[in-house]
Amino acid sequence: MKETLSYQAYLKSPYKSIKHSTYFEVYDDLFSRYRGQEITFVEIGVLGGGSLFMWREFLGPQARIIGVDMNPNARKWESEGFEIFIGNQADEQFWQEFKNQVGRADVILDDGGHTFEQQIITTEMLLDMINDHGMLVVEDTHTSYMDGFGFRRFSFLEYVKRFIDKINQRYSQFDKTAADHRVWSIQTYESFVAFHINRSASNRISERTDNGGEYDQAEGYRYSDNEALKRMDALVLKLNFLKYLPGVKWLNSKLRSHFIVKRSKDRLKQFFQK
Repeated sequence: MKETLSYQAYLKSPYKSIKHSTYFEVYDDLFSRYRGQEITFVEIGVLGGGSLFMWREFLGPQARIIGVDMNPNARKWESEGFEIFIGNQADEQFWQEFKNQVGRADVILDDGGHTFEQQIITTEMLLDMINDHGMLVVEDTHTSYMDGFGFRRFSFLEYVKRFIDKINQRYSQFDKTAADHRVWSIQTYESFVAFHINRSASNRISERTDNGGEYDQAEGYRYSDNEALKRMDALVLKLNFLKYLPGVKWLNSKLRSHFIVKRSKDRLKQFFQK
């Protein structure tokens, strides 16, 4: 922690800021690529102002740093060269007006109120304002496991899990109506979720490719360790003359699926127990 650049910047801030010890390596991992760059960095949750100065020290003077808070007291940091917006991050209208005034952003860090409503609405409203190769990062996501931040079934991390499903629905053989193309990838750390934006990559059509190399007709061994399935396949081979009877192919498919699912369930249930 003490060797990280973000921690050093944190200590140099003249105003109070409170961070968990595990956060600084995450900051360095996510944000070091932006140091010294002319980027727009938005931090939601200003509080005592200390983190604004931390980010200025960490990113450099080229960065445009914008703070968002509900407390009008935060406007005093405008005299220090920061842009400050006062509003409720759970208010879609506020975010629409914010986007109209700010334009595009490279990084948005949500360190605001941490309620599920605030985190989810902020994400939904701001993903479209992030430049390609930028990110939206939500901090303190451990509140999804705590009381006092909203209805657990609609927690932020439950929302993230659904978002991961939507990203994977982009695969070529799936129903595209359930897919989401706004985010290229989602990265998680303890107490952090980062949404990475790369629109060309996330909108690319998923198609199977072939490099045209020589093929030795190698046999697939995917189920070679499933003894029940191997016995069934051996029996099917002996009864191959029945394959033209109505319903035989369907029955064979159902039986194969049964033996695959049974083995998977028996071996993996230990990893899904609470």
